Amino acid sequence: MGPEEFDVPVPGGLLRVCRWPGDGPVVLAAHGITANALSFARVAEALAGRVQLVAPDLRGRARSNGLPGPYGMAAHVADLIAVADHLGLDRVPLAGHSMGGFVVAATAAAHPGRVSGVLLVDGGVAIPVPPDTDVDEVLMAVVGPAISRLSMTFADERAYASFFRAHPALRDAWSPAVEAYALRDVTGTPPEMRSSCSIDAVRADATDTLIDRRTVDAVHRLTCPARLLWAQRGLQDQDQGLYDGSSLSAAGLDRTRVAVEHVPDVNHYTILFDPRGAGLVADRIVKLAAG
Repeated sequence: MGPEEFDVPVPGGLLRVCRWPGDGPVVLAAHGITANALSFARVAEALAGRVQLVAPDLRGRARSNGLPGPYGMAAHVADLIAVADHLGLDRVPLAGHSMGGFVVAATAAAHPGRVSGVLLVDGGVAIPVPPDTDVDEVLMAVVGPAISRLSMTFADERAYASFFRAHPALRDAWSPAVEAYALRDVTGTPPEMRSSCSIDAVRADATDTLIDRRTVDAVHRLTCPARLLWAQRGLQDQDQGLYDGSSLSAAGLDRTRVAVEHVPDVNHYTILFDPRGAGLVADRIVKLAAG
């Protein structure tokens, strides 16, 4: 069963939000740079109603793609706080995957009184890069296929799903949930269908998460309980993941303030879509919500 959906007024229009009901407290979740709210569908299934999981399509993506700039972390922070306000939440735990990890860390750093805890899922901790780095070059190096699809057109939804299904990190984990996640991103009419992601939003977010020190350093300013789950394998299912012990040390992560947990046998995407990964993320979300 899919989530219920509602809109939250934010600067420039309406932010689309998904909610999976539950008997427990509310947890807000933020997705990755070219993703959408349904990236958390398998996690919501594994939660089995232990919490209410609420995830927006972030500004410039999926059913929030009509929202205008300015884009970047400050806008995402304001949008997440708007969702919390809309739901009447004074304090709320946050979970973020990939770029969403930076969103929730930045939100907690900017509004420490509003955030009770943070779960970072293979994201949120920046690996230092030179300040004169070309953002487009780094984007292509890190999430090249995801960025390439933003300029591609597809004959129909089947062709779009097939493009996702061929992704090395997703093909062995393909499921109805992954297909629904992929198809939430497609927009337009055949034979000119394309990704809903705004390239301007993606570039702004990449600049913030790679170069802007306020965002890069947000994880080091957290005062609430925080945990990082890092996947063993990378965005292309390669052996080297986004993080390892040495890269986290190079990033200066204080493990006395941010607990670090390695998640074996998953990649950057299957940490959310594989039953093992989704189950672990769900359990950690429940623990986060319980304080």
